Parts: sequence; structure tokens; C-alpha cells
Amino acid sequence: MKFVDSNIFLHAYLVPRRTLTKDEQRVKDEAKAIVRRIEEGEEVAITVVHLSEVVNVVEAGLGIKESLGFLAWVVTSENVKVYSVGAKDYEAALLLAKEKEIGANDALAYLFMKAHGISEIYTFDKHFKKLGDITKLPEM
Repeated sequence: MKFVDSNIFLHAYLVPRRTLTKDEQRVKDEAKAIVRRIEEGEEVAITVVHLSEVVNVVEAGLGIKESLGFLAWVVTSENVKVYSVGAKDYEAALLLAKEKEIGANDALAYLFMKAHGISEIYTFDKHFKKLGDITKLPEM
């Protein structure tokens, strides 16, 4: 099982307002391929925080119908494990975020990965390289 960061879904679903560069198009294509694998049954994990990030941005960019459709798909998919997050989780994430100089939600993802024995993350966020003992996928 891999953790899936919100940016994977956002790159896959959002419609660009301009022509993408070759590198940006590569990222979008890779994100779509990852989402396709998840749709086909690849097991992934996400927290409610990361899920909320996607739902909010998709709603703003594509509308409420699309965001609710995405949410329904994720929460009913047997191959997607959605982890709940509490205030204590964020307290721990805050400490790590300050120590490693990364975002709070990145730290939260990392802590959930470690707590659940997940060593790989689908993300385009380069901050995860600062954490060393996990594998960031795809390697771009």
C-alpha cells in the first residue's frame, strides 16, 4: 500500500487555464496514470485532511457535483483507506514540520505513513525528500 498525496488527484483532475509546458504535461499525465491504477484497484491510503484538500480545490475549480462525486468514490472504494485525524495528530505534525521545515500536512502524511508501515508515497511535492526514509513516487 502507498500513501497518496492530494496533489496527485489535483494534477489529474483540474483543467489548466493555459497551455502546459512539457514538464507540466508529464506531471499531469503521470498523475492521471496513478489515478487510473487506483481506480483499477491499487491499494492506497490518504487522511481526511488530504482528502479535504482535494475536495475543496475540486469544488472551487470544477464545481460541487464533481467534488461530491470524487468524495463519494474515495470513501466507498474498498482499495482506498481513509485515516481519521485528530488534534493530537496535528500537534505531532507541527513539531515535525518545524524541525524539518516542511508543511504541516506533509508532516502529517509522513507520520501516518510511519504509524501504518507505509514506506512509499505518490506525490509531486519535493519536501518529502527531506524525510529520507520513505520513497517518493513517481521519481520525477
